[in-house]
Amino acid sequence: MYAILDIESTGGKYNEEGITEIAIHRFDGHQVVDKFICLINPEREIQPFVAKLTGINNKMLRSAPKFHEVAKRIVEITEGTVLVAHNAQFDYRILRTEFRRLGYDFQRKTLCTVDLSKQLIPEAESHSLGKLARSLGIPMSDRHRANGDALATLKLFKLLLDKDSDKKIITEVIREETHGELSQNQLDMVFGLPSETGVYYMHDKDGEIIFIGKTNDIKKRVNQHFTNVGKIARKLQKETKKVTYEKTGSELIAILKAYWEQKKNRPRYNHVSKKKLFTHTIDFSQNGTEHIILDVEKNSSMEHKKMAFNGTDAAKSFLSKISDEFELCPSSLGKEGCMPQQNKGTVMNCNEKVHAAFEKYSIQNKDIAFTDRGRQTGERSFILIKNGRLQGFGFVELNHQVNNIHILESIMTPMKSDENTTFIVEAYLRKNNRLKTIPLTH
Repeated sequence: MYAILDIESTGGKYNEEGITEIAIHRFDGHQVVDKFICLINPEREIQPFVAKLTGINNKMLRSAPKFHEVAKRIVEITEGTVLVAHNAQFDYRILRTEFRRLGYDFQRKTLCTVDLSKQLIPEAESHSLGKLARSLGIPMSDRHRANGDALATLKLFKLLLDKDSDKKIITEVIREETHGELSQNQLDMVFGLPSETGVYYMHDKDGEIIFIGKTNDIKKRVNQHFTNVGKIARKLQKETKKVTYEKTGSELIAILKAYWEQKKNRPRYNHVSKKKLFTHTIDFSQNGTEHIILDVEKNSSMEHKKMAFNGTDAAKSFLSKISDEFELCPSSLGKEGCMPQQNKGTVMNCNEKVHAAFEKYSIQNKDIAFTDRGRQTGERSFILIKNGRLQGFGFVELNHQVNNIHILESIMTPMKSDENTTFIVEAYLRKNNRLKTIPLTH
C-alpha cells in the first residue's frame, strides 16, 4: 500500500518551515482507495516568493485548520503505507518536523519518484516533475499546488510501476524511515564539526577514507552529504562511520590541499581525473609580432607567458575584465582600431598594459607569499611560491614577518607543484581579491 504525498510549505530557514497545504492519495497499486486534501494554517508567515509560486497567501490560511487538528487524519491515511513523493526527502522531512513539534515521532518508509525515474527512465532530459510529466504526456493542472502535484506524481508512479515489472528496483529504492533525516550516529558526527573553512574526510567502518572534500563550512557541507539524494550520497550515508577534518582558514589552501590529497589517496567516491583542470590558454608573449595580441586558444599546456582557463567563456570573461581594468587598446585584443596609425611608442604603451595585467594575475617566475586569514584569531595563513611554483603552505602569528623565503620554508608544510596547482592559484587570484601578496627576500 502506498500513500502518494505532496506538501506545499511556507519556505524559510531549514527545519523552521510549516505546511500550508497537503494532499495524500492512498493507493493500493491499482486504484486510489482514500484521499485527504487540505489547506493548513502554518502559524507562521509564508515567504513572498513561495506565495507567488503557489498562489497560497497568508489571508487564505487564516481560517484553515492548524496542523494539530489534522495530524490524526494524516496518521490514519498513511498507516501501513510507503510514502511516495517527488523528492520524498523534502516532503517527509517537513512532515516529520510538524509531528515532532507535537511531540510525536512520525515514521514511514519512503520512496522517491526522482530516484525511481532516474533508474527507469535514464534517458529523460530532466527528472523534475513538470518536465518529466510533459515528456511522458502526463496531464498536469494546478502546478505547485499540493493536489495538482500529487495527482501528477500518482500518474508518474503508475507508469514507473509498469516499467519496473519485476519490482526489483522499487524494492531497492524504498528508503528506511529515517532517510532524509540524520541518524543518531550522523547527528553525533555533524554536531562535532566546526562551521569553518577546511578539508573534511569521510571514513568507513575500517577507518579508510572514502571521500575527501573542501568547503567554507564543514558542518553544513557534511550535513548536506547526509541529507542529499543520489547514488553517491546514499553510499556515503550508508558507509560513513566517522568524519575527521582539518581547518585551513584559507579557502585557497583548502582547494589545494583537497586536490593533492584526493590525488594521493584516490578515495572510492571521489572522481579523480588524470586530465588537466584547464582546457584553454591565453598567450601573453609577443609571438614574433610587434604588438602583443591576446587570443584564446585550446591548449592543455602552460608554457612561458601563458595563463590557463577552464573553457572559452572563462577566458573571454577575463579578457573583458583586464580590458576594462588596464584600458587595453583594441589591437591588444585582436580588434581593428589603432594599429595603422600607431608609432613605436604607442605600441610599447599598449604592450606595457598587457604586461601589467599578466604581472598582476600570473605567478610565473615569482618569489612571493600569499597571506590570508588563519584558522583562529591572531593567526594568518600563507602560501609560498618560489620561482613561479607552489612550495607549500603554513600558518604564522599575526605579528610574524612573512617576507623571508628561508624562514617560511622552515615552517611550511610542503606541497607538490604541477600545472594544475598553478592553474588553481591563478584562477583563484582572478576571482578573489582577499589575498595579500608579499614579495620575498632571500
